[in-house]
Amino acid sequence: MDLIDDNEPGTNAHDFTVSEISGAVKRVIEGEFGRVRVRGEVGRVVVARTGHMYFDLKDDRAVIAAISWKGQVARMTVRPEEGMEVIATGRLTTFAPQSKYQLQVENVEPAGAGALMAMLEARKAKLAAEGLFDTARKRPIPYLPQVVGVITSPTGAVIRDILHRLADRFPRRVIVWPVAVQGERCPADVVRAIEGFNALVPGGPVPRPDVLIVARGGGSIEDLWGFNDEAVVRAAAASDIPLISAVGHETDTTLIDFASDLRAPTPTAAAELAVPVRADLLAQVANLGARLERAGKGAVQTRGQRLRDLGRALPRLEALLSGPAQRFDLVAGRFAGSLRALADRKRLALGQASAGLRPGTLTSRATSRSESLDRLGTRLAPALQRGIDRRGERLAGLRLNRARLLTDIARARPGLTTLNARISAAAHAQLQRTRDKLGALDRMHQSLGYRETLARGFAVLRGPDSTPLTRTETARALPRLTIELRDGQFDAAPLQSDTPPEPPRKPRRVKPAPPPDQGSLF
Repeated sequence: MDLIDDNEPGTNAHDFTVSEISGAVKRVIEGEFGRVRVRGEVGRVVVARTGHMYFDLKDDRAVIAAISWKGQVARMTVRPEEGMEVIATGRLTTFAPQSKYQLQVENVEPAGAGALMAMLEARKAKLAAEGLFDTARKRPIPYLPQVVGVITSPTGAVIRDILHRLADRFPRRVIVWPVAVQGERCPADVVRAIEGFNALVPGGPVPRPDVLIVARGGGSIEDLWGFNDEAVVRAAAASDIPLISAVGHETDTTLIDFASDLRAPTPTAAAELAVPVRADLLAQVANLGARLERAGKGAVQTRGQRLRDLGRALPRLEALLSGPAQRFDLVAGRFAGSLRALADRKRLALGQASAGLRPGTLTSRATSRSESLDRLGTRLAPALQRGIDRRGERLAGLRLNRARLLTDIARARPGLTTLNARISAAAHAQLQRTRDKLGALDRMHQSLGYRETLARGFAVLRGPDSTPLTRTETARALPRLTIELRDGQFDAAPLQSDTPPEPPRKPRRVKPAPPPDQGSLF
């Protein structure tokens, strides 16, 4: 008979909590694997906003999650990248909230130079395919820059070597942008320095360099790895300021060397490539100045001698001027006679032109025009009457009804009235133009008549038959004369003289006075 009424079997096993089991596992793993080196290929890489880095280490059969805290990431010489084969040093631990173990990585180094070089060649091929290494995009280095920008560590021997070499060759103003030349900060510092120099404004408070030098001393491939960073290469290729790369020694090669405009084997050589030797320039300038002075003197002497030779070949001044002077005297001697002959020809032409303006000609022309006008006037009225008669006959011949006839008459009356008015206006205008021409001819007749001459103080002698007297002998033979002045006539007797009359002289030709300007007569 059982004393305890319990059918379940008893047990001595301890009941563990979840935290106890998780802590026990953590202690076992950390105790067995306190510090390990794990070799594998880097998988995905994620950098959190806090600066912690999460990545995977894998081989062909397993994967281990890895984590590096922010301080550990800053101390890494080589940052893990996806696809890189590395050796990670750290310790294994667990992460209880997700029931997994992980490797806390303190340092990462490439698994071998071969793997690192393979990754470097792959990156080089990628950037070269984008055209960042093309020689066509490289710019020439300024021959004599005013300002030199140096991107390097401010505490190393590199900056001192560059400054000393610049001072020895050609002192220039140097602006140093301090950067870390290895480690985690190196790529970001170099990129900021290149972009910062390019962002300077010419003529600003900080002078913009004419050439940049990115320099670092020699080291292992891991030490120089920051200058193989893709961001550094792109910044060097995008720089508007010509850039000289001087990273490592002559045998060291980084990707920035291919993207820069000029590669220098050493930092000292970069300073030599940036500026020429001042003493050599002074000597060259002095040599060129001396050559220029000698060439100038020789050219002046040669041209002077040539000028003297040409001067001896020229004729004398008297020989050059004798012919033109003689021609001038000959022309001057003929000028007066030519001028007189020209005046005579013009005078004769004027006399011929004024011959057609005699009073008789003008009077006959005015009479002819007046008769023509009278004929036209006498023909105008019959022509108008005939026109009216023809239209009356046409109207009489139309056999239309009274309404249509009245309509046609009413329609034609304005036209006839207008036509009659136009004919009357045209006849009046023609008559007025003819009167104006007759008036102009009459005014010319009066101005050319002898009465205008009487008004100027002259007189006309007439005989008993009112014939004008033009000779003295005729006037003396008459008993009485009639003298006509401007305001009337009176009789007079000629004076008798015992002196025999002088033989008649040849009348002197007097230049006729030009008629007054009467305008156009026709």
